[in-house]
Amino acid sequence: MKEKLVMQATALMEEFVEKAKLKAGDIMVIGCSTSEIIGSKIGSNSSPETAAVVFDAIHGYAKEKGIYIAVQCCEHLNRAIVVEKAAVPFADPVNVVPQPKAGGSFATQAYAKFENPVVLEEIKADAGIDIGLTLIGMHLKKVAVPVRLENKMIGEALVVAARTRHKFIGGVRAIYNEELL
Repeated sequence: MKEKLVMQATALMEEFVEKAKLKAGDIMVIGCSTSEIIGSKIGSNSSPETAAVVFDAIHGYAKEKGIYIAVQCCEHLNRAIVVEKAAVPFADPVNVVPQPKAGGSFATQAYAKFENPVVLEEIKADAGIDIGLTLIGMHLKKVAVPVRLENKMIGEALVVAARTRHKFIGGVRAIYNEELL
């Protein structure tokens, strides 16, 4: 099972980073239900072991590309965000340490494995991956655009993803930069 999760997470990241056109310095929010990955109802069967496997694959790939990941905690921490301090040097952190049953196993892994983790109440990320339908939309910049994925499962969890784009302003006479779409 471990090897399958690593392959799925790596394939997901490769596809998503390419399709979302992410580059070094971008921030990607990730919501992850390990309960859903192992086939249980969200919030019912947190798995630190599963979180470690999936987190290591996703974080390793993102780090190699210079992309920051911001991990959404579960509802018990009001969907707070664990992120590297370097990604948000001027942010105002809150004081909490995620645990498997209060923050979630994936956020617990992020807090333990980031070099200099901070927890924030919110973030406005450039893109996001939602593993197990945890609802990450509140942490994306405006305007979110769905990214259709071929790799849309990790274990038993459905994966959905989005990127963001700049708002269009100016109406019918405006000209837009195609590179920002």
